[in-house]
Amino acid sequence: MAKSNNGNSIKDADTYEALRDQGASKEKAARIANAKANEDMSPSKNGGKASPYEEWTKDDLYERAQEIGIDGRSDMTKDELIEALRKH
Repeated sequence: MAKSNNGNSIKDADTYEALRDQGASKEKAARIANAKANEDMSPSKNGGKASPYEEWTKDDLYERAQEIGIDGRSDMTKDELIEALRKH
């Protein structure tokens, strides 16, 4: 069982890492990974079809960073915005 940086248990580490690689936030990836590992739950296979951050424009990344309050976003490159969004 893998542990995330905030101390919460991740029950399906492979799914978690795959979702993070696709641009999912830590919270979203953990929710989906844990739901998939729970026999009583069946998360939708059709939902969550957002494109990876690498396919977003810099303006779109900036807007998302602004929505969630990432400091220093105006001085960040596209790659730095992606990294900051994934850490959040």
